[in-house]
Amino acid sequence: MSQNKLEETSSATTHAGFMQKTSGFFTELMRKYLPDPFVFAIGLTILTLILAVLIQHQNPLDAIANWGEGFWDLLAFTTQMAVILAAGFVLANSPVVDRLLDKIVSNVHTPKMAVIVATLVGGVGSYLNWGFGLVIGGVVAKKLAMNISGVHYPLIIASAYSGFTMYGLGLSATIPLTIATPGHPLESSMGVIGLDQTIFSLPMILTAIAVMVSLPLINASLHPKPGQPVREISIEHTRVTEAKVDVEEFSENTFANKLNNSRWLSMIIGAIGVIYAVVHLFRGGRVDLNLINFIILFLGIILMGTPINYVNMLNEGIKTVSGIILQFPFYAGILAIMAGSGLVMTISSWFVNISTPETLPFWGILSSWLLNFFAPSGGGHWIIQGPFMIEAANALGASMPQTAMSVMLGNAWNDLVQPFWILPALALSKLKLKDIMGYTVIMMFWVGLIYCAAILLWGYLG
Repeated sequence: MSQNKLEETSSATTHAGFMQKTSGFFTELMRKYLPDPFVFAIGLTILTLILAVLIQHQNPLDAIANWGEGFWDLLAFTTQMAVILAAGFVLANSPVVDRLLDKIVSNVHTPKMAVIVATLVGGVGSYLNWGFGLVIGGVVAKKLAMNISGVHYPLIIASAYSGFTMYGLGLSATIPLTIATPGHPLESSMGVIGLDQTIFSLPMILTAIAVMVSLPLINASLHPKPGQPVREISIEHTRVTEAKVDVEEFSENTFANKLNNSRWLSMIIGAIGVIYAVVHLFRGGRVDLNLINFIILFLGIILMGTPINYVNMLNEGIKTVSGIILQFPFYAGILAIMAGSGLVMTISSWFVNISTPETLPFWGILSSWLLNFFAPSGGGHWIIQGPFMIEAANALGASMPQTAMSVMLGNAWNDLVQPFWILPALALSKLKLKDIMGYTVIMMFWVGLIYCAAILLWGYLG
């Protein structure tokens, strides 16, 4: 072997060793100190109340009142998330989709390639639509873990979830879509900004490419080397049980059971749903989470074949949404404390006060990353941070598209370690937060490096 090849091999071994040690450090750290997501939500609620009192000097009773009054503000969104997870579970487990995904998985043969494919599927899916990406990434990751020996299960689930960060640069990015809509709440202070200046601008397209090319490789480098311990998927994680039904009851040749097992009923109502979606899009209707849920629901009805098949599989899928139903209201309460106390304005001002026109987007992404722990909803995040950032951009003469995208990217960057969004991945995989967070922390560092560099270069180069 030549000297150059020996040096390349040594360098690759050193890099792999560093990544293994780093991932091991964070995984062990999370295992020891990271509580259940519900405990995290409780702790974050208490911390936000304390900050509102100590920093904003708000009356404790007023802070608690804000919390209680805002507790159910995300109820509609909670329902949307529950529906997309349960209905997506059914769709992904329908015979046709199951066979299609199996075909994709059959072309992957090594653990590292499995990690790369899971990251790409989660990333591309999230770029197209964040709700779709959350579901399809986890489903494919689970299939890959089931079919390929030696895949480290926590890592492949974390890798599929890491692709979720692409939604901030994609077709369903909340803030760019909002400010591109005439009549949006901040139009008087910033105007209407087209998507060609935000997600479809050259800097953001290059940023998306950089993430999609590098993140799968980073994730693959985290996989344990041969001889190191690997936690493969267990039987309890692979089992999809049928809902408990009385087989004889539904097989008896009665009029009721003919309807329960009627393929025609599923085809007719499914076709009505599909026709509505097509007409809605043809007439210029928005592609929002409600439409995505609508499409997933009715495609699932068609692909499951009969009404009773859909009901039985849905009963299994509903088991995955308990964490969402329990915890999302707590984040709505936290968001209400942040908005009602003025904490968002205070935290943002710390960064804005040291900004120049070129660096405002950079400090914007950092403040957005921090605030996303307390306000993890993109739309809600923009409502409370957006006005202050746009006011600062006007005062400094900074770029409006860059400032808006800095808030969006800070949101998407922080989501890599935000338990609020990791819940669907945990529900699908049946893993715990501490199992995957050690890996998503490393992924967060890498993505943050790309996002911050992109925002800084965009600010100085224009």
